[in-house]
Amino acid sequence: MAFGRLSSRPADEPMSDINVTPLVDVMLVLLVIFMVTAPLMSSAIRLNLPQTESAASGPSASAMVLTVDAQGAFFLNDRAITAQALQAQLSSAAQRNPQTELELRADASVPYGRVVEAMGLAQKAGLTRIGFVAQVVSP
Repeated sequence: MAFGRLSSRPADEPMSDINVTPLVDVMLVLLVIFMVTAPLMSSAIRLNLPQTESAASGPSASAMVLTVDAQGAFFLNDRAITAQALQAQLSSAAQRNPQTELELRADASVPYGRVVEAMGLAQKAGLTRIGFVAQVVSP
């Protein structure tokens, strides 16, 4: 059996230049991603929500007023009420008229969680029209 002889040429020299094309492609993709997502990350805006300069609107014909004072206590139509009783009152109002509007008045010092709890009670009861009442500030 005859075998061919392998060539004995020297090995290729290692390439000493860096190919930057893939690096540039990756960097451009990252740049586009950061340009698109940067405007979406602006959650550090501080607002003072309880004040507004717009005109005050009149009360609705089928509206209930829910007030949360500085201590976090609930008041429905200016009467103190517990969370369980509030749930029952809102449920009965939603059964009578599903379009009943709930005007939510919260003190500026009330923790956000307490306001969200009030909104959750209203939504569980079936009221979907919730309005936030703010104090009108004269210009």
